Amino acid sequence: MASMVLLWVVVLVLGVLLFALARQVGVILERVSPVGALMTSASLQVGAPAPPLRLRTLDGKPLELGAAAGNPENARALLLLFVGPKCPVCKSLLPAARSMARREAARMQLVLASDGGSEEAHRRYVSRHRLEGIPYVVSELLGRAYGVAKLPYAVLIDENQRIASFGMVNSREHLESLLEAKDKGVGSLQQFLAGQPKAESPPPSPQDAP
Repeated sequence: MASMVLLWVVVLVLGVLLFALARQVGVILERVSPVGALMTSASLQVGAPAPPLRLRTLDGKPLELGAAAGNPENARALLLLFVGPKCPVCKSLLPAARSMARREAARMQLVLASDGGSEEAHRRYVSRHRLEGIPYVVSELLGRAYGVAKLPYAVLIDENQRIASFGMVNSREHLESLLEAKDKGVGSLQQFLAGQPKAESPPPSPQDAP
């Protein structure tokens, strides 16, 4: 009888400890900031005009960015995702990028990009990972213009051809944080959580003037 009572006491103590641990884990999760893309480029500024470029995709279609793209009606934001055949993280990120592109198709277009390597290697990469249908650009000039140093890297260009957010992206959460930052009007989720004011667009340069 005594052993049975002792067993129930142990069970109750363990239950209390488990409840306390679960509650503490919940508190910790509430205090942890959402993971966001890490802004690293010194050549980009949130709110600045996107570098103007006229490029061609692997399948020969034109791709215009920045002032070169103009301001067409029903324009969507454009997510430049820099990847590469030799980047292992890029491979694991591609399914999340495709899913995000489908989900956000009404307001965002996904463009895959690389700043080096042979076009043939990239065509094999496209075929291996079933990326047909997604614009894919190989351009060293594009990588330099957007300050790409490490992969995978992403730049979100808004409907007005201005830099909305950017940074290194290693997960689905990182990718989604770029759109979340744009929706909140800040450069990054870290900036938003730190309570910094909304990023202001720089005054228009002479070439932006109508």
